[in-house]
Amino acid sequence: MTTKDFLSISDLTADDLVALVDRSAAIKADPGIVRDGLADTPVALLFEKPSTRTRTSFEVAVGQMGGQPVVLTTVDMQLGRGETVQDTGRVLSRYVDAIVIRTFEQSRLDVLAEAADVPVINALSDLEHPCQAVGDLLTLKEHKGDYEGLTVTYLGDGNNTAHALMLAGTKLGMHLRVASPAGFEPDEDVLRRCEEAAAVSGGSVMITNDPDVGTKGTDVLYTDVWASMGREGEADARKQVFPPYALDARAIASAAPDVIVMHCLPAHRGLEISDEAMDGPHAVVWDQAENRLHTQKAILLRSLGR
Repeated sequence: MTTKDFLSISDLTADDLVALVDRSAAIKADPGIVRDGLADTPVALLFEKPSTRTRTSFEVAVGQMGGQPVVLTTVDMQLGRGETVQDTGRVLSRYVDAIVIRTFEQSRLDVLAEAADVPVINALSDLEHPCQAVGDLLTLKEHKGDYEGLTVTYLGDGNNTAHALMLAGTKLGMHLRVASPAGFEPDEDVLRRCEEAAAVSGGSVMITNDPDVGTKGTDVLYTDVWASMGREGEADARKQVFPPYALDARAIASAAPDVIVMHCLPAHRGLEISDEAMDGPHAVVWDQAENRLHTQKAILLRSLGR
């Protein structure tokens, strides 16, 4: 495993996160400063799951910095026909300078990173979505300024997006609240890591089954789809238990007057988020989506030591 892999938010210190966000902000302000940052650098973009924002932002990021994006899906790769993750990593290491992968189990990332001789970046796994969290931190910096003491409430499924947000926020002194239905709370190991980080940073993490406890006075409201990729078969059953956790006018009214509304997208309007919340004056979801481009650039440059 290389020292510049980015498999989890836990791979970064609080200072690393701040530096990554600061560099992302600088790139956003002046994209030209990294125009040749990846000059003639081939980067493999492996997608075992569908993607809009992550795939587009990484592909554009590599191209705008002078690199060569090599986009591969399971239809294109022998990985989808039985080649092992280890062999894929070894072969790609002979062709490219970095591997970005969206996959399933976190263990697949670990195996790939162990076999590869080039940096591996987690573009989403079942456990965590660290690239999303970096984009979220840039959005919070732009709209809320300081991280320390900020209260951030995540409503809904305790999924990979929630895990990355929790891990990032508690490293930086935020107060994370996750309101989920019973049985859909975040992973226990992730929660343990967040509690350890919060003990150092002065932040906190709270898991509750009461959405009203989660939303009361919060600075930030955040949600994601109720059934993540790979769990689409559970969508109908989840629709029966998740409606109280919707990010809607009621949730906004319970929050602080200057609350911001976030969603990592894609959104299922009328389910986890209402049109009023998505399109209203509190929403920053489009800034959040745009920021993925700028943070992907910073993540790539960090992993490649540029």
